Amino acid sequence: MKKFFGYTRVSTVKQGEHGVSLKEQRDAIERYVQRNNLEIASWFEEQQTAAKRGRPVFSRMIKLLRSGQSAGVIIHKIDRSARNLKDWADLGELIDSGVEVHFANEALDLNSRGGRLSADIQAVVAADYIRNLREETKKGFYGRLKQGLFPRPAPMGYLNTKPGQVKIVDPKTAPLVKQAFQIYAEAKVNLKELVEQMFALGLKSPSGKKYHPNSLSLMLNNPFYMGLIRIKKNNETFAGQHEAIISKSLYDRVQEVLTGKTNKKINKYEFLFRRLFHCNLCGHCLVGETHKGHVYYRCHTKNCETRYFTERRLEEPVVEQLKKLEFTEEEKTYFQKKLQSMNQNDEQERGKLLHSLKLQQEQVNARTNKLTDAYLDQALDREAFEQRKTSLLMESKTIEEKVEQAKQKSPSLGDRLSKLLELAGSAYSLYKTMLPYEKRDLIQTVSSNRYAEGKNLTVMLSLPFAEVAKRSQSGGGCTTQTTGLIWDALLDRLPGLLIEHQASHSFT
Repeated sequence: MKKFFGYTRVSTVKQGEHGVSLKEQRDAIERYVQRNNLEIASWFEEQQTAAKRGRPVFSRMIKLLRSGQSAGVIIHKIDRSARNLKDWADLGELIDSGVEVHFANEALDLNSRGGRLSADIQAVVAADYIRNLREETKKGFYGRLKQGLFPRPAPMGYLNTKPGQVKIVDPKTAPLVKQAFQIYAEAKVNLKELVEQMFALGLKSPSGKKYHPNSLSLMLNNPFYMGLIRIKKNNETFAGQHEAIISKSLYDRVQEVLTGKTNKKINKYEFLFRRLFHCNLCGHCLVGETHKGHVYYRCHTKNCETRYFTERRLEEPVVEQLKKLEFTEEEKTYFQKKLQSMNQNDEQERGKLLHSLKLQQEQVNARTNKLTDAYLDQALDREAFEQRKTSLLMESKTIEEKVEQAKQKSPSLGDRLSKLLELAGSAYSLYKTMLPYEKRDLIQTVSSNRYAEGKNLTVMLSLPFAEVAKRSQSGGGCTTQTTGLIWDALLDRLPGLLIEHQASHSFT
């Protein structure tokens, strides 16, 4: 009695666990064996698609057949053996070499020309079925993407809904995801430290364990959280309908940290002026160190003329600049009245801003349409098209955020200028009572350039604080009339400088 291998297959593990296909295939093969007085030496069961090569069980069985360890193999149907022509060719080679291949559900004589031709035709039809199925699946996949829907499992922070519907925000994990972005944007922790912090805050994997740093890296790199859908395989980006968890500005800040453009090195000792002063001769930062209980900062470049400085010496020009920002009572009274009148025109300015943003959005839409037309006319290759489309989607997302901010009753220009001047006027008194890390933040906010050159130190205030400090050089406070002229001119310049300053210091 000849001994054969029996081979059964389903396309997925789920089908193997819950379906009846494997059992039905095995029953059909056993009936075939009984009818033809054959015997099964070994069973080979696989739970993997036959559309691609590389099935481990099938490959192992082919290897054993080639070595002559069985007279042949019995399979339920042709499409259970192969749905790609390369695997079918391997079976053909076995048949040509004398190995018997039987199909329990198909009466084919593979040793005859007609039977072999019929089997070849069925194999080609099975391969074509897979190609067609793949194309239809691809059409459906991209159809959903063009609708702004994500046809894959929801990423961390979102929940799956019914097929063809928008992913919804997970109220439990979404706040933690946003917090992870905010923490990493500060550039004070690496991915491993972020994993520990987020686990302590409650961000856990479905199994209740810590996420791997790679998982958080993928999350931080995913624009899905700001409202865009990116398909990495083809480097394509689509506008999503789902609710964004974070702003684009926060996402951009995180990307800067991930790429190393913004990276703070964590030191064992937290020096007050760490990385705040640089050497103007060689460009390197002054490095803090302790010696006999005292803190010194010096340039570590060999043969550099810049000397070392005590921490108190570095603090002197900082304090000197902060003192220039203090106001007299007369000045406070004057600019507070002016700021109140500014608030009256706030709604009108808001309307102008929204109209301007609407025009910008229309221009982006028009550019997107022209870009699509150029691609369809084959004036652009796919790579250039995707790059420009992604750039336009990012630009559109930025405008959308500005529109939302403008629609919300955010603080008026007068209120923002009031807060700015309040900070400027109290900067010196605040500095004297602050903790070291608070002093660092204040220094970074009000100053833009701090450097040492030889024995000299220079601290320059950032705009608009520099403009506020200049008013004292014009005789501010001498007379009521002089004070008014100086502050009128200053308040004309401050709005533009304020917007520029906020853009460089705000990212959440």
